[in-house]
Amino acid sequence: MRTFLAVYRAGSLTGAAPSLGLSQPTVTAQVRSLEDQLGRQLFVRRARGVTPTPAADELATRVAPHVDALSDVALGSADPFAAPVHLAGPAELTTVRVLPALAGLVASGLRLRVSFGLADDLLAGLAQRRFDLVVSTIRPRGRGFAATPLTDEEFVLVGPRGFDGDPRTAPLVAYAEDLPIIRRYWRSVLGVRPPAGPAVVVPDLRGVLTCVLAGFGVSVLPRYLCAAELAAGDLVALLEPEEPPINTLFVVSRAEPCRAGPAAVRDALLADAARW
Repeated sequence: MRTFLAVYRAGSLTGAAPSLGLSQPTVTAQVRSLEDQLGRQLFVRRARGVTPTPAADELATRVAPHVDALSDVALGSADPFAAPVHLAGPAELTTVRVLPALAGLVASGLRLRVSFGLADDLLAGLAQRRFDLVVSTIRPRGRGFAATPLTDEEFVLVGPRGFDGDPRTAPLVAYAEDLPIIRRYWRSVLGVRPPAGPAVVVPDLRGVLTCVLAGFGVSVLPRYLCAAELAAGDLVALLEPEEPPINTLFVVSRAEPCRAGPAAVRDALLADAARW
C-alpha cells in the first residue's frame, strides 16, 4: 500500500522509486501484485508516467490516512522534529517574512529545508511529496490540497528618491518580461495596460528593488519588501490609491493528516502573519 500511494502521488513508477528506496522494477512488480490481489487495474501506463484509474482514486482515499499514520510511527513521531520539514515558497517573502517567523522552532530543534520557486512548480512538488508545506501566491486547485489564507500583500508603485516624472511613461523595472505585477497594477489602478515593455528585467523582486533605488526606473513592489526604504525616503510611493491592489498568500499542505513538524511550522506562520 505504501508503494501504491507513492506511485499514485508521484504519477510515475520511476518517480516513486527513490522515495521508497526501491528500484523501478521492484515498484512495478509490487503494483502489479497489488492489482492481481484486488482484481482491478490501478494505473494506466503512459509514455510519461501513469494515470490512476477510478479504482486507484477510491483506494487512495481509503488507505492514505492509515498508511501515513503508520509512516509517522516509523519515523518516530513522538518527537515532532524527528524528520526535517521541507518548506517551499517565493524567494522574497520566504526570506523576508517566513524564515524569521520560524526562529523559535529552529531553536527548539526544528530541522528545516527550504526551496524557492514559482507557485505552480512548488504546488506540483507538494503533490509529489517533495515538500511538506508550500507558501503559495495562488490558491491551489483540486481536492488534494489544504490551503489556509496566510496574509495579504499590498502592491505599491514606487520610484527612486527625487523622482518627479510621469510614472506612466517612465522606464519600467520588472520581475518578468510579461510584466505580471506591473500589468495588474496598471489595469486595476490606472485602467489601462502598461504602455511599453520593461527597460530592465530581474527575476527577483529584491533585485527589482535595488534597480529602482539605483534610479533605473519605476516598478510595482509588495509594500512589505520596500517599507523600510519608503520610510527612509529612499523610495517614494508615486500613487496612493484608495484601494491598492492586494494578493492573498496561502500556506498549503496536502489534504491528509499533517505530521507534527509541518503542523508546527504552519501554526507558527499563521500566528506570526498577523504582524505582517
